[in-house]
Amino acid sequence: MASTVAYPVQSTAATGPPPGVAQGEFPPGKKKKEKPAKDGGQSSLELHPPPEYFDHRIKIFEEAKAEYDLFVKNQPRQEIQVTLPDGSIRKGLSWETSPMDVAKDVSKSLSERIVIAKVNGALWDLERPLEGSCKLELLDFENHEGKRVFWHSSAHVLGEAAERHFGCHLCIGPPTDDGFFYEMGMGLTDRNILESDLPALETVSKSAIKDRQKFERLVLPKETLLEMFRYNKYKVHIIQSKIPDGTSTTVYRCGPMVDLCVGPHVPHTGRIKAFSVLKSSASYFLGDQSNDSLQRVYGISFPDAKQLTEYKAFLAEAARRDHRKIGKDQELFFFHELSPGSGFFLPHGTRIYNALMELMRSEYRKRNYQEVISPNMFNSKLWETSGHWQNYKDDMFLLDVEKEKFGLKPMNCPGHCLIFDSRDRSYKELPIRMAEFGVLHRNEASGALTGLTRVRRFVQDDTHIFCTPQQIGEEIAGLFDFLEKIYGIFGFEFQLELSTRPDKFLGEIETWNVAEKQLSEALEKFHPGKWELNEGDGAFYGPKIDIKIRDALRRSFQCATIQLDFQLPVKFNLKYRSAEDHDAVDRPPNRPVIIHRAILGSLERFIGIVTEHFAGKWPFWMSPRQVLLIPVAAPYKDYASEIADRLAALGLWADVDNGENTLPKKIRNGEIAQYNFIFVVGQDELDSRSVNVRNRDDVGTKARSEVVPLDVVERQLVALKESRTLNNRLV
Repeated sequence: MASTVAYPVQSTAATGPPPGVAQGEFPPGKKKKEKPAKDGGQSSLELHPPPEYFDHRIKIFEEAKAEYDLFVKNQPRQEIQVTLPDGSIRKGLSWETSPMDVAKDVSKSLSERIVIAKVNGALWDLERPLEGSCKLELLDFENHEGKRVFWHSSAHVLGEAAERHFGCHLCIGPPTDDGFFYEMGMGLTDRNILESDLPALETVSKSAIKDRQKFERLVLPKETLLEMFRYNKYKVHIIQSKIPDGTSTTVYRCGPMVDLCVGPHVPHTGRIKAFSVLKSSASYFLGDQSNDSLQRVYGISFPDAKQLTEYKAFLAEAARRDHRKIGKDQELFFFHELSPGSGFFLPHGTRIYNALMELMRSEYRKRNYQEVISPNMFNSKLWETSGHWQNYKDDMFLLDVEKEKFGLKPMNCPGHCLIFDSRDRSYKELPIRMAEFGVLHRNEASGALTGLTRVRRFVQDDTHIFCTPQQIGEEIAGLFDFLEKIYGIFGFEFQLELSTRPDKFLGEIETWNVAEKQLSEALEKFHPGKWELNEGDGAFYGPKIDIKIRDALRRSFQCATIQLDFQLPVKFNLKYRSAEDHDAVDRPPNRPVIIHRAILGSLERFIGIVTEHFAGKWPFWMSPRQVLLIPVAAPYKDYASEIADRLAALGLWADVDNGENTLPKKIRNGEIAQYNFIFVVGQDELDSRSVNVRNRDDVGTKARSEVVPLDVVERQLVALKESRTLNNRLV
């Protein structure tokens, strides 16, 4: 965030707080607004008078802006060359020509479509003058970075609306993968933002958009920033903790709002053609439960109104597919306040859970994996050795046992190191592919818990491959094949990202460089040009390949991971005997390399994802309700039960509806419950030892279906289960 002062800007503001506002307090207008209104707080769209900190911020901003404008005016104009991605060159003047000028020179439609620029690889405001010759890219909303800038600017509009409506104190307002949010402190009254408040926020936001407020950028020194945001304790904390003394960072203004922000932004608010405030929730400042409780408001925006209409249709479909709703309707799982963040899997949900583990185990047998079981609780000494204690302790569940610290394991790798080290190892044993469906616990914040997709207790399809450095390439190739096999079964597409060394890391930089090079070479060999670099997001012990899958709604989820680890073998002093050891007594130990690997990731999270991916219409092989037998009348109940018993003996899930409902009602109930097949049996079926088959996916079929001999349909069902196909057909 911090940067060196780019030009001379001195603080010319008064040294005290805004008139009538003590540091860390809200202005009088805010307190007046805080009184709950009978209509949910919408009796007035804006505070009258507006918060006094508006004038305080603007006064400082305008004085600094005048100095900056004078600075720019006095810069010498020199001819510069601007190189576009196609190699063409446009000429301009330094400190005068902007990316927007270049875009207009190319075409009017381009200038109206673009969101942001990149100058020599760095994001740059479209209206900001270029300072020298450069390479220029012009990004629109369809570009990932362009979309994030667009949503970031929209967050500022939402923040402005919140200030104008509530007089609140803003905290942070970032873009997300699917929109944006803004967090705010509501003052001493701890007023919650209600659903009835959202239309007013949206109305004020649209007013700011209609005004086509220009986004203006300034670089200000730390002492000026502290003065500008002196009324807001949250901004003061961020400034004091994130910006080193003697340095500067940027603020942006749009309308009456001035916000601490690195930017960049769209040229003006009028670029936002469709805007919607979606929901609100509670949060904590900086995500820490010991800090103030805040209100968080979410929104979405687009450069085209049609896109907002499509997005709202997407939200409606996502709500229909919500795994929490389907889990309840199909009696798969539930949650309870006495164990937050832990799923209770009911019998039918457990069938899905076990089907996933059986899938992985079937592949383990083919791929020479060895399954192990390790303890759930370890002495803190283990985590100190592994490095997790220093880097992960706050996310663990800790216990005091006989005057020593223990912790529930948040991952399996340290325990697997102990298993590897339980006896001498030879190079002839390697690679060892050690797999475990271990129960893990991570102390997620209560506000972050979300159904099965964010839990505290989960099981992971974890594997740690202990191999020689020479075997890394072959093992990575095998893992890519494994990924394609498993994700292909579910119909998932996937994307690959190489995440490199983070700021907090273990080991030597040279070791990291070697590991990152090996992974990038493997990616380029097996998926050339189809992976992205995610700098600084590796694990603290090694670089990793993150795999993101796309579901039926085109949403991305990170499930699988491949992580290369040279650190843990050193920390646990893991070694193996090589063929050359007997000839060289003084040889350093042979260290294995550990490849951390998960494909499904958390089984709980994966079940949540596939529940929504399939919308509760399960493929036959993993369906918890495969066949429903319906006798047309009481005399055929025994035949229906006999068939169900035969199917159960074949390892299939079959139920019989011997209730009192009518035949059409029973069939309808079976369809709602998403049975893959409904077998109707009567006199004809009994006489011919057959069943009348109704396929779940033959939507709208009401006529009597073809009668299939019982022994034939049994073979077809078993073959369908073993095929693990997505096609719900008996052949």
